[in-house]
Order: sequence, then structure tokens, then C-alpha cells
Amino acid sequence: MSGSSRIVAVLGPTNTGKTHYAIERMLGHRTGVIGLPLRLLAREIYDKIVAVRGPSVVALVTGEERIVPPRAQYWVCTVEAMPEGMGADFVAIDEIQLCADPERGHVFTDRLLRSRGTNETLFLGSDTMRGPIASLVPEAQFVRRERMSQLVYSGSKKISRLPPRSAIVGFSVENVYAIAELLRRQKGGAAVVMGALSPRTRNAQVELYQNGEVDYLVATDAIGMGLNLDVNHVAFSSLTKFDGQRMRPLAPNELAQIAGRAGRGMSDGTFGVTGEAPALEDGVAQAIMDSRFTPMKKLNWRNAALRFGSVGSLIDSLEVNPSGEHLTKARPADDLNVLKSLSQVTEVLARASDGASVKLLWDVCRIPDFRGISHAEHASLLEVIYSHLHERGSIPDDFLARQVRRIDQPDGDIDALSKRLAYIRTWTYVAQRNGWVRDESHWREETRTVEDRLSDALHDRLTQRFVDRRTSVLLRRLKQKEALLAEVNDNGEVTVEGEFVGRLEGFRFIPDKSAQGTEAKALKSASLQALAPQFHLRADRFYNAPDTEIDFTDQGGLMWGEYAVGKLVAGAEPLKPIVEVFVDEAAGPDVQQKVQRRLQHFIDRKVAALFEPLLNLSRDEELTGLAKGFAFRIVEAMGVLPRAGVAQEVKDLDQDARGALRKHGIRFGQFTIFMPLLLKPAPTRLRLVLWALSSGLQEFPEAPPPGLVTVPVAKDAPEGYATMCGYRNAGDRSIRIDMLERLADMLRSEDSRGGFEAKPDMLSITGMTLEQFADLMQGLGYKAERGEREKIRPVEVEVSASATPEDLGVEEVPSPESVSQEPIEPDETPSETIESTEASTEMTDTKQATEPATDEPDVEVFFTFTWGRQRQANNRAPRRDQRQGQGKGKSRGKPQEGRGKPQGKKGGKPQGAKTFSSRPPKKEKAIDPDNPFAAALMGLKDGN
Repeated sequence: MSGSSRIVAVLGPTNTGKTHYAIERMLGHRTGVIGLPLRLLAREIYDKIVAVRGPSVVALVTGEERIVPPRAQYWVCTVEAMPEGMGADFVAIDEIQLCADPERGHVFTDRLLRSRGTNETLFLGSDTMRGPIASLVPEAQFVRRERMSQLVYSGSKKISRLPPRSAIVGFSVENVYAIAELLRRQKGGAAVVMGALSPRTRNAQVELYQNGEVDYLVATDAIGMGLNLDVNHVAFSSLTKFDGQRMRPLAPNELAQIAGRAGRGMSDGTFGVTGEAPALEDGVAQAIMDSRFTPMKKLNWRNAALRFGSVGSLIDSLEVNPSGEHLTKARPADDLNVLKSLSQVTEVLARASDGASVKLLWDVCRIPDFRGISHAEHASLLEVIYSHLHERGSIPDDFLARQVRRIDQPDGDIDALSKRLAYIRTWTYVAQRNGWVRDESHWREETRTVEDRLSDALHDRLTQRFVDRRTSVLLRRLKQKEALLAEVNDNGEVTVEGEFVGRLEGFRFIPDKSAQGTEAKALKSASLQALAPQFHLRADRFYNAPDTEIDFTDQGGLMWGEYAVGKLVAGAEPLKPIVEVFVDEAAGPDVQQKVQRRLQHFIDRKVAALFEPLLNLSRDEELTGLAKGFAFRIVEAMGVLPRAGVAQEVKDLDQDARGALRKHGIRFGQFTIFMPLLLKPAPTRLRLVLWALSSGLQEFPEAPPPGLVTVPVAKDAPEGYATMCGYRNAGDRSIRIDMLERLADMLRSEDSRGGFEAKPDMLSITGMTLEQFADLMQGLGYKAERGEREKIRPVEVEVSASATPEDLGVEEVPSPESVSQEPIEPDETPSETIESTEASTEMTDTKQATEPATDEPDVEVFFTFTWGRQRQANNRAPRRDQRQGQGKGKSRGKPQEGRGKPQGKKGGKPQGAKTFSSRPPKKEKAIDPDNPFAAALMGLKDGN
């Protein structure tokens, strides 16, 4: 139409209020049509006008959406969907500079040349269009509008350092997703806006950004087409884009169109580059800031006067060359390419035999390739649609239902949902065309419902993937310097502002492991700030907690319930460890000191309670001389001291000194000097920890299970480990030292020279089988000779109660001398006893049940134990037993009287011969006054 209406070209840079001006002008007329470059923008303008005039007078028409009330006065459309021949009072075309776009330019050029309002026509766009408009529309008036705020180039910045309220622009889906993922990890997330999104998804994403849930927006160049967003900074991640045929650099005016989104209204904005994009040249940056660009000279054009006589004539009319210096022939668009492809199909060509059929074919070819799979796939789909329309007059309901049902699946990932949205857009477009489906209202509603469902699902997936609401909320509140509310439940789970952020273990905050890198740092920073009051409350509760809630581990850790709150480190003395606390620095020094004091009190009281006998010994001022020195040795050894290492010191102690030490519970055993009270499980466990600390061990060995008399020898254990456990290594097993002393008492009455067998009581107190006991005895320095013999049945031997050993044919073996150099006092008994275990079936016990007699004699295994001639490493026998087991010089193997060797009744010289000597009688050894049997021995001597 070419009426005499007022035509005005409102030109200028972005943020000049051109679109707002056009809306005001349109609403000043009775009717109006405005054409916009994107359906996203069309929806935004539609919502604005509806808010002013109500939905009953406003229509929205895009390729995939059609809302047309009966009394529509104002039509908001995409440029391609603008109705023709309406005779509206007002017509406006936004972003008119898209006449130069290689893909869609011919549509905008057609509207420039042919769309007019009866009263007023506005062309809105860049000042670079002044020349072509003046040439092609001579009657047009020009209005220049200046930018309302400044736009400043800020150079290159890393994505992690971009300011809040920034939009990062990418030119591919992959690039947009990669940037959004990076922002999620570093900044809490980003909204995603792309032209391929449905209006519903796009609006939901923009709302995330506009309401402040995220501070960053990642978008394609779609935001450059008039989308009004609260953006302060625009950053280009690339300066090239794929235009459908090739990768090409963006022109300065294209960069300006996008950069101009920064700074809305009177607020200044900045733009720059980020990522791998090179810095802008000085001239380009200055041109964008000054809005000075090379004027456009050529506009894309395609003939609008189409001929529908045949498919060939239609193609020819579409390929007519333009006339005029400002017009250039547009490259073949998708619709023309599909038309050419279908013209090669015999069936299609046969159907398109008249003008109506050719026009229908052209309308089908204009269905956009929303799916973007391939040209052949798109042409094949359109062939099916054309066949249905030509043959039946509409698309069958069952066919359309199958297509829609296949797409209606709101599950899957972002890519799957994006593909389904692209597929449903094809059928949404088809349903919007008049007469293409039988029940238009049903299928328009059905396809719109499916698109909305997929859009919501896509929005949820985008938000889940690219928005960390937790980090976003925390960072925003920190930025606003608002107090953060933290809560800790009974399980130690920490929530800040309702978002789970991690766990509070004792006085250390453990962030959620799903957060990594910069995100984790931001999360921890915000969480610790919010947890400050919680740390103080927890410290007060801990300080007043009873000792029963606190414990130490075998590795020296200090636990409060299930949480580690500190560890022990070596102090100046083994019994005075110090505490190192596990408290986050953010908790503050007051909390740290309170925890430190409470833990030190705990361990000091624990040492005082479990080592009370040892501490009393160290504080006894009545001890003097050798007794005081020996007490120091006992304290230094934490109550357990191998006798072999202090044999001389023990020998030097007089009876008074020993008595003074015995008052403190010290027992002078044959193998070990120890305090029985300190062999209990609790003191033993703590002694091991303190010993490991003072020894500087990196890994602390654990205490043996309590209650066991023997345990396997710990492999690769540090030297002194068995002693600290209260055990002595003997062969492959270790025996508890108090039980070892009881065993030594039993062995003292046996003939260690002539040989003896194990008694049931020996096996009972050790809880061993005969084989294990033999190994133990060898570990203690004895020889064990294995033998077999016929088992004597009690029924075959009648023994009188008054029978003597000679009657039974058994030698009477006198008691050997003590194995140790010093006698063991009989009043020294172990502090603990152990329940007797069942004796081995191999041991000789005349009390066990007698089995029925058989023809073959039963054979039993027995061991004969004698004192070994060689001392064994680390298990040296006391000297006295050594003297008993070994002679010197030529007397070896020939026992003589007075040598102290163990003798049985048959171990000396023949009884019938007498021996005379001219040497004076040998002086007898004085009886040890320290021996508790001294009085009895003196009495026996006097009786003789």
C-alpha cells in the first residue's frame, strides 16, 4: 500500500527509547500494527500493551503463536507474520537495519517498500539506514534520537572477574552452555537466553535474572534485538559467528547493536570482551561508543510479485533480479531451496498442476526449518504435509496426533528437550495456519500446551544445570551486607537461608562436596560468616559438657561424641601431653581458647585418674636414695619396666627401699617390675597413646583386646610396644605379664634340669593348647622335646591314696632354684585373674573321662621342658636360671654340689660312695633377708 500517510524514520543507537516511542504513537491511533524482529520481543511488547489496554483489543501473531480476539485493534507481530491489506491507521517496523541481513533481509526490505499505515508509518533502527531509506522512500522524514546514557569500552576481563549484572554473549549453543556452566561454579549461576527458546522458557529465564536470583545472563545475539534487560555490562566471548554458510567477523554496527543493551534508561553501561575473544581495535571500540558506522549501501531484496501458474514460473519469479543501486538479490532462502527440491519430486510436481496447488505448495515451503536436522529431512517432512493438504484438504487428525504424542515427553536432558521443542514448533506453526487442520482451536491449544509443558521442563533443566540457587542466594546476601541466618540440626547439617551448605563436625565446617573450585570457596566464606553465632553457642555447650561426652582415640585424637575436636601432641613429659584443637579460624580466638581449655582439662583429669598410683609415687617425698631413683625409673616407664634392664638396680635395693616401693603397689616380678593397677584396659590404652606421642611415632599402634591372656606377636611393631601393652613376647605369641608371673610361680617348683611336663594349671592360666604352650616356653628360654607314648588308662592302674612316687615309678623332682637373681615375694599376687579356659585335649590329665578300651593302644603327645643352654635374643632368662642350666669349663654336663644347678633325686653322685676332701668346708651362702621365706629357712637350718 502506498497511501499519503506520514512516514517517519526514527533512527539512532540503542537505548534511545525508539520502541517505547513507537508503542506510544500506536496507542494514539484507533488501530495499529507493529512488526518486530523476534517472537520473544513480540511477546514482551504484547504483554506491555495488554497491561495498558487489556487483552480484548490486543492481538499477537507470530509463526507459532496466534492470539486474535474478536475486537482486536492493535496487532503485535513478527515481521514475517505481519498481516497485509488491513488498512491499519498505524504501522511500525522495528530494527529496520535488518534489511541487510543475509537470511531475513528480504522480508524487512519488502516491509520497508510496501507496508504503510493509513495515517502514520514508522521505521525504527540504526542511523546507518538513512541513505537507503532516503533513496527508496523519498517521502520519509528523519528523526535522530540520541542515546540516553553513555556506553564505555572496558577492555578484556576474565569471566570470573566480570561485574554483577553482566550479559555474556556467545554465538553458538555449545559456547553459551559452557559459559553458563563456568558461571554456575564461580558465581552461583546464570540465566540463559537464546532465540531458539520458546517465549515461555525465555521469560522464565529472564525472570531469574531480573529478580536478582542470578547476577549473570548468557545469551546469543538475540538480546541485541530490542530485548530490554537490566544489564550494566556486555561481554563478547567471540567476535565471529556462523551466518548459516560461513564463519565471519561481526561488523562494528552489529557489535554496537548487542553492546548497546548495557545501560538502560539513564544508567551508563560498559562493554568489553572475555574468554578467548581478542581485544577490540581502538577504532572499532571508539566507533561503538560514538555510534559512528559505515552507512549501509545494499539491502537484500526478493521479488514479492510472485507468479503461481506453475512451479517453474514461481521459481523464476522468486529469482528476478532487483533494480536500483540500493537493492541486491538475496541469496536463496530455505523456502526457495525446499521449493526447488520438491519440484524434482514427480508426485509433487503432478499435484502442483494449477495456480491454487502451486500457491499451496509455496505456503508449505515457507514452513521454517525449526528442527535444523538437514535440508533433505526438512524437504521430506514438507512433502508429506503437502500431500495431506492437497489430497484431503487438511492434515488428518490421527497423523497429527501421532506426531504430537511422540513429542510430548517432558523428561530427558536439555538437548533432548530442546529438540522436542524445535519439533513441536513445526506443528504449532502448522496449527496456526488457517484451514490446515480440521479443528483449529483444538490443535492450536494442544500444540501450545505441549510447547508450554516442554518449555517448563526445559526451564527447570536449565536452572538445575546452570543455577546454583544456594551459592547465588548466599553471594547476593553477602553483597547486600545482610545478616545470614544459619541453622544446625541434630545431625550437624547446616542450612543457610534455607539452603543446605554442608555439615558442622565439631568446630569445623565441612562444605557440601558437590561444590568445587571457586564455588566451594564462595560457599564456605558465606557459610562461615553465617555460622559465627553457632560456633559460640556450640563452644559454650562443649565447655559445660561432662567428661563422659569426650574421649580420646587410639591415634591420639580427641572426640566430642562422633566429631573430632582436637588431638594430643607430645608435651615436656610423657604424662603431660598438650592439646591441639580443630577449630575453624572463622570461629574466632574466643571459641578456640574455650575449646582448648576444655580439652586440656579433660586430658589432665584422665591422666590423673588412670595413673593415680604413678602420680602418687612421683610425689612421694619420703622416698630417698636408691628408692627415689628407682621410683623415677618406674614413672618414666609409665608403670611397666622389664626386670632384665634394671637387674642391678633391683639387686642394690635394700629391704626398706623395697618395702617403701611396695606400698605404692609396685610388684617385683621375675620378668617385669610393674604396678598391677596400671595393667587394666583403660590405663593401658592411654599409656600406649602417651608412649606413642613421646616416641614421635607417626602411626600409633592399637592396644590388644582386653581380657586376653595371650595375643599374637604384633608384626613390625615398634620396640617397646609389647611392654607398654602389659605383655611379654614369647615365641609367636605375647603373654600378659601378670599371668606370666603366675606361670613363673608354677615353674619354680619344677625340675628345669631334669625336665618336666606341663601341668593342667599351666595350660589353664595361659588358655593355650599344648602345642601353643610349647612355643611359649621356648620363647621364654626353655627347650621343648616332643614325644609320644601310650596313653595310660585310669581303669588299668589302681593307685593307693598313700602311694609314693617310688611306688608309681616316677622320680621325685625337687624344686629348682629361682630363675631370677632375686626371690619373688609370695604375697605379690596379680591384680587381675582370668577365667580358666578348657585345657587342651592333648594334655595329660588323669581326671578326664576315660574312653572305652580298644584293641589298639591310644597314643598321646607330650612335651618335656628343660632350661635352654643358650639365651634367646630379647627374651634373656634371669641369671640364676642361666647358672642352673649351664656350667663352666670342664664341669659342663657334670653337675657338682654347690653349683646351684637344678637336680632331681637321681641327678647327683651314687648314694653308696663317700667322698673326702682335705679342703676346709665351703662357706654357705647367707640367706637373703629380703626373701619372705627367710625366717622359715633359718628355722629349718637351726633344726638341723
